[in-house]
Amino acid sequence: MADLKLTDVAKAYGEVQVLSNINLDIKQGELIVFVGPSGCGKSTLLRMIAGLERITGGTLEIDKTVVNDVPPAQRGIAMVFQSYALYPHMTVRDNMAFALKIAKQTKEQIDAAVENAARILQLTPYLDRLPKALSGGQRQRVAIGRAIVRDPKVYLFDEPLSNLDAALRVATRIEIAQLKESMPDSTMIYVTHDQVEAMTLASRIVVLAGGGISQVGSPLELYERPENEFVAQFIGSPAMNLMSGKITATGIQTRVDLDGGGTAVAAIATTEADMGRAVNLGVRPEDLFETDGPPLYQGSVAIMEALGEVTLLYFEKDGDGTGVVAKLPGIHADLKRQVVKLTADPSKIHLFADGRSLLYR
Repeated sequence: MADLKLTDVAKAYGEVQVLSNINLDIKQGELIVFVGPSGCGKSTLLRMIAGLERITGGTLEIDKTVVNDVPPAQRGIAMVFQSYALYPHMTVRDNMAFALKIAKQTKEQIDAAVENAARILQLTPYLDRLPKALSGGQRQRVAIGRAIVRDPKVYLFDEPLSNLDAALRVATRIEIAQLKESMPDSTMIYVTHDQVEAMTLASRIVVLAGGGISQVGSPLELYERPENEFVAQFIGSPAMNLMSGKITATGIQTRVDLDGGGTAVAAIATTEADMGRAVNLGVRPEDLFETDGPPLYQGSVAIMEALGEVTLLYFEKDGDGTGVVAKLPGIHADLKRQVVKLTADPSKIHLFADGRSLLYR
């Protein structure tokens, strides 16, 4: 098991710069998740760590050894791909044992490694089956088992659940979480576009955007204290609401008058120099609630989705094309086309100026 350190890592294809200034320390035993929009470079970064893509700038260290020019097979890394990539003519046992046979390990070593991995992944009853006799989730477990038997320094997962249906995704995600619990010293790096996977699996999340890192932190840190508007809207579903306004009272708590007519108080300290400053007020849909007093926001409900445990309210869009979303707990009467007044607790309100959170000044 190993630590990884990326220092000013960059990737370019000719004159096209895909990634730059990637600085990241990954400690032994962490499960790091890379997330970001399509095309942000998360899979490219993973492949650079694996050695499948050349690093065009900076250094990658594994266990304090620079491995920029070390071939993939010598980096002590095992990768689980989006596609299972199993040999269809081989049994589960032979698929898992194949890399060890190539490495010329003894039969006793191979059998012990395969049996151990099968036990961890609950694959023992399927060892003599061909891949075609397995479900999608079982095939993905075999692919993970093929990585485990190699006892690598680092495990890399490239969207391993994206080919599974919704029910299997949940089941396999839980299995991966249990796998990590059973291997607490294992270092794992996981790429996904699924926020639920990121929030439930990660020790820390790395949010990539615009060719670099937008923020690194625990799932709750990113959710509760986003450093910028991109992270604020990328983490959480539905996305955080952003409403423009200006600061009209400063101090330990800050008052903001919104351009749409609402007023809010945020538990964020500002100074007299901030008076009149243009800001975007951010509030998550689940932090809005109905009020009879002065509202932070009021509008007409355009679409209502009653999901049982929560009710989603989508309000009519304003002139700039933005629309507020509220996520109210429980079941509510039909509010479609009705005007609803909403507010939020001051501790749940975020303020952004020039795209950056005022909490991080």
